[in-house]
Amino acid sequence: MPLVLIMVSGCTSVGLKEGGTLTTYSQLGAVKGKFTKSRTFIDAHALSSVRTVAVLPSTFSFSAASRIKAPQDRALVVNALDRAICVSLSDKYQMVPVGQSADLTVRTVVTDIVPTNKTMAGVSTAVSLGSSLALPVGIPRLPAGLGGLAVEAEAIDGTGAQRAAVVWSKGANSITNNARVSEVGDAYSLASNFGKYFARILVTGKEPKGLDTSLPSAQRMNSALGGRPKYAACDAFGRAPGLAGMVADKIGAPPQWTDRASKPAVQ
Repeated sequence: MPLVLIMVSGCTSVGLKEGGTLTTYSQLGAVKGKFTKSRTFIDAHALSSVRTVAVLPSTFSFSAASRIKAPQDRALVVNALDRAICVSLSDKYQMVPVGQSADLTVRTVVTDIVPTNKTMAGVSTAVSLGSSLALPVGIPRLPAGLGGLAVEAEAIDGTGAQRAAVVWSKGANSITNNARVSEVGDAYSLASNFGKYFARILVTGKEPKGLDTSLPSAQRMNSALGGRPKYAACDAFGRAPGLAGMVADKIGAPPQWTDRASKPAVQ
């Protein structure tokens, strides 16, 4: 079966969902994407003069929070999201703590979340790991019990004017998302995807086209391995779990086993 057909058959569908938290939705463009859906607004001219950025801690909408009961699990998702935004933006901007004067302030809300089925994730991990010992190539993740995430975010300037905004959703698939035995196993991974996606919008001043195939900067590599971020402001979202996290991802371990720097999510 062609790879595209496999991904379609083994992918969670998550619709775009407005949470009512953006300054305005009227500037957003038409819906784009099939696996990753989005509506985007970018004021490239205004973004070109930005030098400093602050990242507000992300939150969950009431309806999204009700789907994930444990505050620690919700905190894992928003910290991963904010960490990815902050570290990625550090390539171009000076990141400053919340409360300090900034040219741009980023605020993000998780508007919907599809929990990962922990039982199916465990079965998928066992099958994949077992097959990798007996076969040249391991069997992909079983296309059942996949999670998903929907997010909306905006960047506003010092006057409160919206300079960039996006409504985004993505479901996990059985090819590129490893199964992790946690209700937020997929949302945790997808949160980082979104953080990098929105950061690309702010850094480039345009909507991303396809996968980012550029090599990560030295500071991003250092942060990914659990090192000190380029700017202290990013430490508010904890350090990446580094190599231990990568191993945990491969063996299906819950993200909380290695990402211990999370703080309770602000609701």
